[in-house]
Amino acid sequence: MVRLLLDTHVLLWWLSDDRKLAKDTRDIIANPNNDVLVSSASVWEIAIKAALGRLEIELDDLEDAIVKNGFRSLPIEYRHAVTVGRLPAVHRDPFDRMLVAQASVEELRIVSHDRVFERYALSAEGLPPIIV
Repeated sequence: MVRLLLDTHVLLWWLSDDRKLAKDTRDIIANPNNDVLVSSASVWEIAIKAALGRLEIELDDLEDAIVKNGFRSLPIEYRHAVTVGRLPAVHRDPFDRMLVAQASVEELRIVSHDRVFERYALSAEGLPPIIV
């Protein structure tokens, strides 16, 4: 079993059945033996983008879609927030930094298209990301 944490754009690609998400990545996410989590930070990021008009999504249906797909919610906890402050200054995106902290604390592999996560894996404790 692999424990996965979906980056925000991977979650959105999955939910919209976007072709940007490769078949091998879809297979990893769909594997019933894997534990797939979605961070509250991703939901927060989606809500902000929707409020700014940069993303069209029905926020009221998002939680149901996450549950329907068999994903589990990962709330932001105190220990995650503290870990963010201990991360190296790889980049400043607060949502990505929270995902790195959660992945490190919870021993999860981040599934992302963003190669910046590889730099964290080299400099912080945690499992290497799955780059799609």
